[in-house]
Amino acid sequence: MDLNTIERNETDSASQSAAAASAPAKKVFVKTYGCQMNVYDSQRMTDALAADGYTATDVIADADLVLLNTCHIREKAAEKVYSELGRIRDMKAERAAVGREMLIGVAGCVAQAEGAEIIRRSPAVDLVIGPQTYHRLPDVLARVRGGEKIVETEYAIEDKFEHLPQPKRAEMIKRGVTAFLTVQEGCDKFCTFCVVPYTRGSEVSRPVAQIVAEAERLADAGVREVTLLGQNVNAWHGKGEDGMEWGLGRLLFRLAEIPGLARLRYTTSHPRDMDDELIAAHRDLPALMPYLHLPVQSGSDRILKAMNRRHTAKDYLALLERIRAARGDIALSGDFIVGFPGETDADFEATMGLVRQVNYASAFSFKYSPRPGTPGADMPDHVPEAVKDERLQRLQALLLKQQQDFGLGLVGSTIDTLIEKPGRQAGQKVGRSPWLQPVIVDEMAGEIGDIIRVRITKTGYNSLFAELA
Repeated sequence: MDLNTIERNETDSASQSAAAASAPAKKVFVKTYGCQMNVYDSQRMTDALAADGYTATDVIADADLVLLNTCHIREKAAEKVYSELGRIRDMKAERAAVGREMLIGVAGCVAQAEGAEIIRRSPAVDLVIGPQTYHRLPDVLARVRGGEKIVETEYAIEDKFEHLPQPKRAEMIKRGVTAFLTVQEGCDKFCTFCVVPYTRGSEVSRPVAQIVAEAERLADAGVREVTLLGQNVNAWHGKGEDGMEWGLGRLLFRLAEIPGLARLRYTTSHPRDMDDELIAAHRDLPALMPYLHLPVQSGSDRILKAMNRRHTAKDYLALLERIRAARGDIALSGDFIVGFPGETDADFEATMGLVRQVNYASAFSFKYSPRPGTPGADMPDHVPEAVKDERLQRLQALLLKQQQDFGLGLVGSTIDTLIEKPGRQAGQKVGRSPWLQPVIVDEMAGEIGDIIRVRITKTGYNSLFAELA
């Protein structure tokens, strides 16, 4: 390249920068549905759009671009998205009447599953973008402004990880002292009730160097606690800094070496990928919090086989015995589906028996609902809704009692709490216990980001109250 070309490029760049600085800031409103990975993805979308001149807003009426980052796990997820799009369409029409543009985009797993059908059913939508392609948003928006309707759902996950945008340090500081960090995406398990393999693709692990670099940036911005995310996070594996193949346990030890990073968590796990090294990390790594989300879904071996979970209730209980032997204060969380096709009263009672045996500190439970394209949707003997309702109420009552008993068992104990944010009431701050409960303390107990020693004095419905120890 000759000198004249360099000078011309520098002049053009300076002119573009000046124009961008003088142009009114565009605003993006992102509504996030579903899991923690969607929360992480929404932040990365905002980061990608910052380079295109967008700033985030919490007020949808102010937005020049509205993005719905969707989840396909819950019942009638797509219909809820279409209902929301109807409301936004009317807002877009009102804006157009006064000469102001509002672009509408659908991202995430419903976007991946529905594709062009979204634009067919909701013509006001300008773009549909799958969960692996949001780093391409600036290019997609340029095409939209050129008059195209864009459906961008073809992907390679490796491409996404390679091009994850890096947020500015100031933006990272605003996000607080806890953060999510995606290390793995997709799933190869193909549980018969689940759409994740079809919307997120096969399992892909993010490289160690990328993970460590992002964790270091988070720590530099004041983050004290990081939760590693993946649809099947404990299946993560990658080439380490020593050239050897690492598993999640080894990665956790490496992340614990980062100055300022005091706490580590990970979610969501599959029982079949809980290896010896990861269990040893729970035993030997103080930074790894004593809380494990390990879904079982059912206590009936017959239903587990129909779900293609590839473990039995006995396998699951034996694994928990090993984990609890390694870390005595570990608290268990789980996922349960009631009313899977063919579930009998005896199958459901097996689930209740497993819950009583495990004694969960918290759990998520749902009625089975068919997902189009999954094997479960085509199975015979679907359970009547009234039966599913009754079973879910019984299960949730038992799980709630176990959760409350776990909290009551902490009263009088002394624990470490990470102060996370101001409280809802004046004079309070909210911390986070090692077991993920909110901990309410006096605002003078410490500054946000401090890890303080407190004594639990009482419990609330979902929280703990404490005083300085």
